[in-house]
Amino acid sequence: MNKRAKIKDIALKAGVSPTTVSRALSGTGLVAEPTLSHIRAIAETLHYRPNISARNLRTQKTMSILVVVRDIGNPFYLDIFKGAESIAHDAGYSLLMANTEDDPKREADYFNMLSDGRADGMILMTGKMPLDCDLPHDISQKVVVALEMIDNVDLTHVVIDNEYASIEAIDHLVSLGHQKIAYIAGPIPEGMSVRRLAGFRHAMMADGLKLPEAYIQQGNFSYQSGERAADRLLDLPDPPTAIYTANDEMAFGAIRAAKKRGLSVPEDLSIFGFDDTYLAEAFVPALTTVRQPCLEIGRRAMTRLLAHLSGDNPDTDSIVVPTEIVIRETTAPPPQKTYHPSS
Repeated sequence: MNKRAKIKDIALKAGVSPTTVSRALSGTGLVAEPTLSHIRAIAETLHYRPNISARNLRTQKTMSILVVVRDIGNPFYLDIFKGAESIAHDAGYSLLMANTEDDPKREADYFNMLSDGRADGMILMTGKMPLDCDLPHDISQKVVVALEMIDNVDLTHVVIDNEYASIEAIDHLVSLGHQKIAYIAGPIPEGMSVRRLAGFRHAMMADGLKLPEAYIQQGNFSYQSGERAADRLLDLPDPPTAIYTANDEMAFGAIRAAKKRGLSVPEDLSIFGFDDTYLAEAFVPALTTVRQPCLEIGRRAMTRLLAHLSGDNPDTDSIVVPTEIVIRETTAPPPQKTYHPSS
């Protein structure tokens, strides 16, 4: 078995001190080029791996980051996790996916792990802060919020412009000729859901379209809630010709509700999702949706968190990443004959 390379082995081969090697490999920024690249190239040649246990004892760090989500079964989170992991791995950190299932106790438990030193940092994607736990005094340097804006907290956010994304979605449906457009919202009053609903209302008003209150139904981001909400919309005396939903899963549920009634999507009813999960393109018919740049959100969130943990960037300003509309097969001009529940 080959002997594991040590820092002093790299130092000897590079002709520098062990301290210089340590600084170069830990990314302190104190070692300039070309020495930095030279040391890293030698480390790679020797297949050097840092002794994480020893480093943790010296720095009092666990070298682990929590990625906290509301539902680990939602495939939407996977690309964000993948993006974050690509940055964390290079920095020597491990990521742990933490599932809350909207349980306040579990939410508090994960924050307690930060306070107790059982994790170094957190990327929070639940859209809310825990109610009953001891938050770390330096929470702004240990937590980055991704996806969902949490109001009145001094934390870095990596988000999209949810309101603008909704406006673009409605503008697309209006451009196809739709006037009777309904919306299936996410949980209210969570910030992301409120902003997407605000964008929907704004776009409908700007286009001079009528918006009966019954055209706004609430879901909880699940497939089942989308199906139930679509059933309520399609039971209306004057049902919509298009349904915009706050995420792809609810859009899939809405398509099922339409098909159960013998309606064809998009010939009889247009459906518009949000997220562009990997299933959106594979679904039949392929879903028109708002694409969130999940990998980029994960990378940006992890990069900023690492900067906080190292003390390089104490600012808690927000980062807004752009979205785009992906037009596929579930949207088309409205039908010549409007569907009625009794027909």
